[in-house]
Amino acid sequence: MALEQHQSPAPAAPARTPLTLLDLVEQLSRFEGPPDLFLRSLLAFQCRIAAAGAGAILRSVPGNAPGSAPGTVPGNGQGQPASSAEVLAVFPPMPAPTANAPPPVWLSQAAESAAAVTAGGKTVIVPLRRASDLYGQPAGQHLMLLPLHSGTSVRGVQAFYFDTAEPTILGRAQERLELTVALLSLYEMRLTLQARGEDLRRLQRAMEVLSAVNDCPNFRGAAMAACNQVASRWNAHRVSLGVLRGRYVHLQALSHTEKFTRKMRLVQDIESAMEECLDQDVEILYPPPDGAPYISRAAAELSTRQGPATLACMPLRRMGKVVGVLAVERSPDQPFNLGEIELLRVTSDLVAPRLIDRFETDRWFGARWAAQSKEALATLVGPTHTWAKATAAGVFLAIAFLTLFRGADRVRADFDVQPIELRILSAPFDGILHEVDVDPGQTVVGGQTVLAKLDTTELELSLHQAQLEQSQARQEADIALRDGKMPDREIALRRADKSQPVIDQLQFRIDRAAIRSPVDGIVMQGDLKRQIGAPVKQGDTLFEVAPPQSLRAELLVPEHRVSDVKVGQHGQLAATSHPGHYISFTVERIDPVAEVRETRNVFRVRVKLDEVPSWLRPGMEGVAKIDIGRRAFGYLWTRELVNWLRMKLWI
Repeated sequence: MALEQHQSPAPAAPARTPLTLLDLVEQLSRFEGPPDLFLRSLLAFQCRIAAAGAGAILRSVPGNAPGSAPGTVPGNGQGQPASSAEVLAVFPPMPAPTANAPPPVWLSQAAESAAAVTAGGKTVIVPLRRASDLYGQPAGQHLMLLPLHSGTSVRGVQAFYFDTAEPTILGRAQERLELTVALLSLYEMRLTLQARGEDLRRLQRAMEVLSAVNDCPNFRGAAMAACNQVASRWNAHRVSLGVLRGRYVHLQALSHTEKFTRKMRLVQDIESAMEECLDQDVEILYPPPDGAPYISRAAAELSTRQGPATLACMPLRRMGKVVGVLAVERSPDQPFNLGEIELLRVTSDLVAPRLIDRFETDRWFGARWAAQSKEALATLVGPTHTWAKATAAGVFLAIAFLTLFRGADRVRADFDVQPIELRILSAPFDGILHEVDVDPGQTVVGGQTVLAKLDTTELELSLHQAQLEQSQARQEADIALRDGKMPDREIALRRADKSQPVIDQLQFRIDRAAIRSPVDGIVMQGDLKRQIGAPVKQGDTLFEVAPPQSLRAELLVPEHRVSDVKVGQHGQLAATSHPGHYISFTVERIDPVAEVRETRNVFRVRVKLDEVPSWLRPGMEGVAKIDIGRRAFGYLWTRELVNWLRMKLWI
């Protein structure tokens, strides 16, 4: 029921009495049409009472460019931030904006201001200026934006265009518009009540089917009643119910059908579709919706051979397990909607436990006796209700296992990797640390990798000075030889020879300023990059380098297990960084003196590694296990308790 539109009647149309404002409010308060028609009617009513030229209902849409979502109105792009809003309704109706026909200025301005109004939550009046307005002249048009509240948040914005500059008119219009916003909440409340009423009606239909099932004293009548009730209430031409017997589903009831045999092709097709539903444990619809995650081949065959028909197979569950299937078929021009599927699901869940209980109690005495015998045997040998037997059997098996079966006895200990050989590189002379090229843990090549350099500026200056003096002395010797002054020549040569040891010494110190490792290895100590520029003295330790293959492990064996460890025993260890790689070792030495680690006494046990992987580094830690032998599991698992009791009970 739409509101009366403000349009001039045709000349031939008879005159009719215009609706009053009270009539329009009454119509809107009882409006039961679709939401889009209600929004247009509400805007028409609001424009009438507020004397607005146009109105719209907008919802902010996030986006950075015009046209970011279908049905949106972009901003005008005149230096303002890009924004857009989805138009839910507009009055008077207007065509969708295109590139050649952009939206009106007031609607573009409303789209730009919608986000600010949504954030602020208050009514905003925005002046609109035309291109013909003079500078400094007040705006003759205004845009009024009203927020639509939903609890504590704002869900949308109402925008109204006014071709006036009178504050009195705008204020009166604002009061009227703010009063009429409640009509939208009233309409939404009515829609919510209608939805809840529909849910109650659905539940009532499901309870009526359950009541019909409960009124029947046996399974056959209950199954037939369920099929007939579903067929009549869902307008289906055939409803079938099947129950799982063994590994297959057997058809038990057909709507409006008293007798049928399993040899019938119809029954076989129905059972195939039911087994397809039961195997997948999912509701199957045919024709399937787009993107359906299930297989509906058997359902398609049933619909094609015995139809055409629209098919819905619903699993019947009891205690979380699928024990049957309900298949509903009706004409192809009546596909199942979401509400009907939900109601079928609820109905199936309600009647399934009752139907299965009736099915089990209505079987003949032989089937009931077989089922009871199976339960009795399950009591004797099954996992349920067998606590006494299970306890006795468990105790017997545990004693046999603990005394007869033997397991490996291993001593568990923490370890760390230590280098066997360690090269210490010290400062060759007093100087200044000029450059550091390695970090601890870095691999170096013997005789090639430069670890650090000392400052050789003064040495190079001294070397240059000595070489200059030597060159001058040799030049003087050549001049004296030319002039025949042999004594002067001998003196100059002696001065040149005297400078050579100084030059050799300076060159030697410059060459030694570049510190290199004599062997291949890993830098263990020498984090000196923060000490560049600091003085060092001759003999100061700068680096420690360990060859990678000269590694061993030291185990920290607890005091109560050290008596079991002997030299020559074997074991395996695993580093924390490579827990899946086990390295074999042999015990070499056991320290005779204990040491305290974390408030407990431990003994250091040195072991030789049978192999040294390339990733193994000094300082790595992990867990090692020494093989002691094989002992009974009872001894292995009770040894510590027995030893503790011996110490406590010893007098």
